[in-house]
Formats: sequence, C-alpha cells, structure tokens
Amino acid sequence: MPDQTGTGSGAGTVRRRSRLAGPGWLPWAYLLPALLLYGGFLLFPLARSVQYSLYEWDGLSATSRFVGLENYLMVFADARLREAFGHALVLIFFYAVLPLVIGLLLASILTRARVRGLGFFRVVIFLPQVIAMVVIAVTWRQLYAPDGPINGLLRAVGLGALARPWLGDYTWTLPAVGFIGTWVSTGLVTVLLMAGIARIPTEQFEAARLDGAGAVREFFAITLPSVRGEITVALTLTIVAALKTFDLVYVTTKGGPGTSTTVPSYEVYRNAFELGRVGVATAIGIVLTVIVFAINAVVNRIGERS
Repeated sequence: MPDQTGTGSGAGTVRRRSRLAGPGWLPWAYLLPALLLYGGFLLFPLARSVQYSLYEWDGLSATSRFVGLENYLMVFADARLREAFGHALVLIFFYAVLPLVIGLLLASILTRARVRGLGFFRVVIFLPQVIAMVVIAVTWRQLYAPDGPINGLLRAVGLGALARPWLGDYTWTLPAVGFIGTWVSTGLVTVLLMAGIARIPTEQFEAARLDGAGAVREFFAITLPSVRGEITVALTLTIVAALKTFDLVYVTTKGGPGTSTTVPSYEVYRNAFELGRVGVATAIGIVLTVIVFAINAVVNRIGERS
C-alpha cells in the first residue's frame, strides 16, 4: 500500500542527497594537497624558527644552548634593535599613509576628468611595482649621490644650500629612503583606488550634483566610503612592505650612517650572517611577524567596521 503521508518518498530523497554529497571526509581529501603544501612550506618553517629562537646557536656548529626567552628579552633590551623597530614604524608613514593620501587625490582626479591616454598613465604609474627593488635602490642611490641629479637640480635653480649627501646625513637619510618607498607604493595604491572608484554608479554622483554637492563633498560623501575595501587592501599590502623592507636598506645605506636606517629585516640578516647569532635573529623575525599580524588585524578590523 503506498505511503499516504509522503514520508517514504521524503526519506528516499534525503538518502539520495546523502549519497550524492559523499562522506564527510571527502572535502578534506580535496583540500589535503593544499594543506600539505601550506604546512610544509609555511607552518613547519615558522615552527622551526620559533624553536631556533629559544636557543643560542651560531648557525654553523653542531651544538647549541637552550636559553628560553633570553633572545626575546634581548630584542626589547637592546637599544639598537628597539631603534630598528622604531624606524620600521616611521617607514609605514612613507610606504602606506603618504601613498594613500596621494593615491586618493590622483585616483579621484583621474576618474572624474576625461584624460586621454588613461591606460598608458596607469601602466607608467604602476611600473615601479614590476621593477626589482635592487634595481630601484641602485638607481635612487645614484640620484641621491652628492654630485647626483637631485643636488645638481637644486644648484641649478639656486637652491644649492639645500643640497646635501642625502644617504649620508643622519637627519635626512631615513626620510630619503622612505621617499623611495613612497615612489614605489603610490602606483599600486592609485591603481587599486581607481578600480574601486570606477565601479561606483555614476547615478550617485549625478544625484549629488543635483543636490548641489561640490567636488569636495562628493569625495567625502560618496567616493571615500565606497572605496573603503580598496583602502583596506592597499594599507595591508603597503604596511607589510614597510615592515619587511630589507633590500632597499641593504643596497642604499646598509643601516647607516651609524644606525639611522636600521630596520628589523636588516637586523635579522646582520645577527644571523655577520654576528652568528641565529637565535637572536629568529627572535627578531618572530617579533616582527607578530607586529605585522597585529597591525594588519587592526587595519582590517577598522575597515570592516567602517
């Protein structure tokens, strides 16, 4: 006798769906290759770094001595290392904050105005992102040379008093290095923001103009809130670049003059390969990783709330 309530057919449908869905472990089987690669190339080296940071080891000998958190205490107690982390925070302004301000202005102007050759301009402004940082560093080192083009231009326009050895001056070396980061990051930030502004419906701007809003009002009321996702992405990428910068400092100043441009990544190299303090070097790297994660977590949290 057929089931009058439909319970039998419903149960059959559930069983058929269950057979189609497969066992519960099947999704994990698909993810397993990616998880193995992620664990082998990221999590395992990170765990080994944490282990090395608890030992005193020169990187060459077969013996090491367990020192616990002593290497981490040295990171916070050593004035040179504290100064390096302070310089990294200063570079965030040049790598992230300043390019964001410039990028917002450029992106707003270029998307509002009908500029011919806009695609070519995007390629040109993005070009620093595709050039190796070592090449950029060598080029700017020549520009900053005492007899280089920058000082030559200052002397040519009657501002010779401002000429100086930019990479040898204790006061101006860190801003000079940071300005290179601004030049590199501005193109990336501008292109990201232009992409975000381009997807804003034009009807919103037309309605704002009908209500009497000017360009400044449109920017703060429509453009800025609409690109908060792109701003979060741009800040995340540029802050990471600022905190982990190494090749730029190594090629241009090697942390000098004195310790005026040392950064954490350079101190990792110096302690590991010049001083033979692998434990201290890995401790610096772990602290830097935690700082990068914490700052970007705050930036993404603020972006989500906005």
